[in-house]
Amino acid sequence: MDGVAELLAGARARGALFRRAIMNPPWSLRFDSGARLTLAAMLRGRAWIVPAEGEPVQIGPGDIAIIRGPAPHLVADDPGTRPQAVITSDYYCAPIGGEPVADTELGVRSCGVGPDGSALLLSGAYDDQSGMSARLLQALPDVLVIADADCPSPMLDLVAAEVAVDRPGQQLVLDRLLDLLLASALRGWSDQGRAPAWFRAMADPVTGRALALLHDDPAHPWTLADLAAKTGVSRAALGRRFSAEVGEPPMAYLAGWRTALAADLLRDTDATLGAIARKVGYGNAFALSVAFKRIRGTTPTEHRTASRDGRTVAAGSATT
Repeated sequence: MDGVAELLAGARARGALFRRAIMNPPWSLRFDSGARLTLAAMLRGRAWIVPAEGEPVQIGPGDIAIIRGPAPHLVADDPGTRPQAVITSDYYCAPIGGEPVADTELGVRSCGVGPDGSALLLSGAYDDQSGMSARLLQALPDVLVIADADCPSPMLDLVAAEVAVDRPGQQLVLDRLLDLLLASALRGWSDQGRAPAWFRAMADPVTGRALALLHDDPAHPWTLADLAAKTGVSRAALGRRFSAEVGEPPMAYLAGWRTALAADLLRDTDATLGAIARKVGYGNAFALSVAFKRIRGTTPTEHRTASRDGRTVAAGSATT
């Protein structure tokens, strides 16, 4: 079972918001596009990523940062530098009072002080229609940095070259490059052993098989005995091994997986709660509502409303 492929199932960029900025200190950009996921890399110089909550994180040349949205964040030469411009889904480097960040002859999707600026920032963001699963978003920290020293990415130069030109089919090319860049970063994350326990457990022959069965057919009326028989071990052995590898028993994990799938369907479809309940393995809307509230701390209706309003929805640890 492939953890990266599992996390990226359904994620496909459409209208990727790729940009680059060339700056001299002091500089600071506020990213406020509402994107669920943004990737940032410094091709030249160093920068600090300042999330809406949590501590600033520094990145250097070749590092790739994955920033979870939709809350805004800053990228700056220093955490204390006041933002000079805002990046939205419609505009890039729109000035925030004072002097604007000058547009020069830098090419399309670019802004800054000129080609020789000391800092070159490349950023790409997924729009709201890109199929980002709740599973992926919950697995990631607010800011994840994949260091160039640990996982060099030769793709960055290719992406930077594509961002600065405008050719036929350009948006399609950029969309696929963003998907590849995200997949590359997640592979580096996996290689470093920093991914969630369930992600790492996929390599175990018994636990990985059980996870594959649960993921492939969540609507099946699974019992521990049924799952143990299909993995070729006793119920006690499966329970011990699964709990040790994943951090929770198989049936608890299944409940979290089902509600994570339900969360995606509530956000991305207009299906009724009853239809979603049956699709993810609950007998009726009431049973799903009870499990959803217990695990995620909110009702399905509240989740659907908040997701469509672009607000962050809290989730319980059982789904991570």
